[in-house]
Amino acid sequence: MEPGRTTVRRCHNVCMETNSPWLSGPPSTSGDGALAAPVPVPGAAPSSSEAFGRPRRSLRKRIGGGLAAAGAAVAKFLSTIKTLILLLPKAKLLAFGASAVVSVVAYGLVWGYAFAVGFVVLLFVHEMGHVIQLRREGIKASAPFFIPFLGAVVTANLMSGDALREARVGLAGPVLGTIGAALCVPLYWVTGTHLFLALAYIGFFLNLFNLLPVLPLDGGRAMAAMAPWMWFVGFVALIPVAVLLHGPIVFLVIIFGGREIWSRWRARKSGSLQQAAYYRVSPRARLAVGLVYIGLIAALAIGMHLTYVTRAIA
Repeated sequence: MEPGRTTVRRCHNVCMETNSPWLSGPPSTSGDGALAAPVPVPGAAPSSSEAFGRPRRSLRKRIGGGLAAAGAAVAKFLSTIKTLILLLPKAKLLAFGASAVVSVVAYGLVWGYAFAVGFVVLLFVHEMGHVIQLRREGIKASAPFFIPFLGAVVTANLMSGDALREARVGLAGPVLGTIGAALCVPLYWVTGTHLFLALAYIGFFLNLFNLLPVLPLDGGRAMAAMAPWMWFVGFVALIPVAVLLHGPIVFLVIIFGGREIWSRWRARKSGSLQQAAYYRVSPRARLAVGLVYIGLIAALAIGMHLTYVTRAIA
């Protein structure tokens, strides 16, 4: 047997017994019978020469990469915020529409959907009176938001002006609401449908209820320019109304109205120049507010009387 081949077989046997990680088969020999360089197996740990020979990224490049990733994240965040801002008016419109639909469904389950639609329209007309006057006064106002069995609300910062401005905004709702309820009467004459007569009556009643001289109702807003002490008279008068009607909205007015009346009365009596300027109203303006207030009460009472229908219960 040739010496070169004996050497290969012995080395092969030794390598197989020691489970060398870089040999997958018999080693090859060079032309002179010597062993060739070992061939690394894929997945095996790199040699020390390979590890030390691999180029490393500089600190400057790593910092630059991190800053680029952070900049991309900030740009994406700002783009998302911009998209949300552009969609905000649509979100307000969606909230308005959704609250109106929910209210129609809620009222429809109790009174029927035809009456529910008309009732929500009357609420919308009333609230739009506030919105129109707020915009005329230069005050930003939200879209009407409907709350089933509680009515509708419009949010605005009324305290940014004075008591006269607050009174005008407060009375604008019942003024336009009275017109809306009155328009149901000719619809009844034309169609002969008692639904419009019922809508007229409930519209007159709701606007008259809102004229009670207690905060946060519209009548309480009017009293800010006329006689703020009437808040307490209205609050006391509201207690028997709550007992007779058993309505949740009356109890809510008592709870939240009592807190607002007490807070505003204390602020008014603090003697600050800002509060004094807010409630300073000329006698002429106070008379105008009083005439509109009393005129609305008379018109609404007459409207309720003319549209009241007695129904016999079988």
